[in-house]
Amino acid sequence: MKHEGAVAPAGTLGLRVFRGDGTVDELRSYAPPSSWPTADRFRTMLLHGTPQEHLSAEVNAWRRANRPHLARRLKRVQLSRVLRLPTFYGALYLEKIRGNGERVPYGLASVAVVTTTGVGFIVDAFQNLVELEAMNFHGFGTGGAAEAVGNTALTTELTTQYVSDNVRPTGTQSEPSANVYRTVGTLDPDADVAITEHGIFSQAATGGGVLLDRSLFSVINLVGATGDTLQATYDFTVTAGG
Repeated sequence: MKHEGAVAPAGTLGLRVFRGDGTVDELRSYAPPSSWPTADRFRTMLLHGTPQEHLSAEVNAWRRANRPHLARRLKRVQLSRVLRLPTFYGALYLEKIRGNGERVPYGLASVAVVTTTGVGFIVDAFQNLVELEAMNFHGFGTGGAAEAVGNTALTTELTTQYVSDNVRPTGTQSEPSANVYRTVGTLDPDADVAITEHGIFSQAATGGGVLLDRSLFSVINLVGATGDTLQATYDFTVTAGG
């Protein structure tokens, strides 16, 4: 049998940041993933949601601060998978892209709360009353209230800070695996914002639409004047039982 293969160039980059106060950040040979993996294994969730040696000090500090938010739902999701119970859940990855192109891969921010209204929307879609693919608009906010299944909106959603006033970013949809729906949206604010919450909605205009899922996480600061953006990758995972 003849075996064929291909070899492509690959590499990593090691960097040091020398700060004005004399401290040094060691960026240990790390290349951010071109696409986040699906959060379908506990090991994957830990790898991309907790501090790791190869990550920058900034990312690890954020992951430590975000640990309580991630842990709130992570144990429940893992238990359902261990017991092989059918379930569905959302997972949110976040990555900041600075105006100079530097990428800050914060990682898994939340194993999020699918809302009661989101479940109702799915049932309506089975009856062709609504279109399920409409769940593709990314809302960002600055509120601090914990997630709850009864949420119907973000606590404090952005309005005029969106690049188009009162219009949520539209996601790019894909299917990274047979049981995972993915939508990737990017916040490009035209003002300084301190983002702490995210949601998936059924419409672009703020102030309305059905909320599928809401996530709360440690603050990520974006500077509008320098062109900072925040890329949100949201996975909706459905598992079979048996």
